[in-house]
Amino acid sequence: MAVEVETTDGRRTPSLGELRIWTICVNSLVPIGAFTAVVVFWAFSVRYFEVPKYLLPGPGDIIVRLIETREPLWRNGLITLQEIFYGFFLTVASAIPLGLLIALSPLARRVIYPILVFLQLVPKIAIAPLFIVWVGFGMESKVLLTVMMTFFPLLLASIAGFQTLDPRLLYLTRSMGASAWQTFRNLRLPAALPIVFSGLKASATIAATAAIVAEFVGANQGLGYYLLQATSNLDTTLVFAILAVLTIIGLSLNLLVELAEYLMTPWRRSQREN
Repeated sequence: MAVEVETTDGRRTPSLGELRIWTICVNSLVPIGAFTAVVVFWAFSVRYFEVPKYLLPGPGDIIVRLIETREPLWRNGLITLQEIFYGFFLTVASAIPLGLLIALSPLARRVIYPILVFLQLVPKIAIAPLFIVWVGFGMESKVLLTVMMTFFPLLLASIAGFQTLDPRLLYLTRSMGASAWQTFRNLRLPAALPIVFSGLKASATIAATAAIVAEFVGANQGLGYYLLQATSNLDTTLVFAILAVLTIIGLSLNLLVELAEYLMTPWRRSQREN
């Protein structure tokens, strides 16, 4: 319930709800204002110093090129989006359960974890051509490399999250007669979710980069392939247009993960509001 307080001189102090709305507006406007200032400074510097477009195009030139090349950007962007989402989905479906297994099983920690660490130490870019040899130039090789590059950060976050629970709480639930599933659902999983979502955010950021790198190695479609074409033609404006699209994709994926965290961790939401 919002409470308004009126001071002795007749002025009304803001209610708690109004303060929350004001805080949200300020937190949203600050990054938008900073980004706008950077773009304005960029446009002014390019025009004032008369920088050639092949070195650094202005924001206006990039927007025009985005409109002009919207069809190839859309077509290639859909291919890259599919690679990102398929790779990220496979990472989530495999890394989190495996992290739970390693966190709860000492045998799995001794047998499986060293193998995964060894695979993580292998340079992904060095073995990317092997993926093309094994599965071809299609989407499978890009998805496979995306999984390889995003798997380990989420695995580490999952292991840390499922091990973060205080053992004394487990003893308490056992003494109260809770089953293993009840303990996991009501205690271990809620405690692990914040750390797991940190790993999801890191993997989501890497997923977009991994898909582009995979397309650099070998592809005939996708934003990475389109970016290589623009670079070979010295079309710097198109390069920046493609980078703008990739930035939007990365931000959108990160926002989706944050939205999922917001919906799945209501107790943290109430803590922030308090």
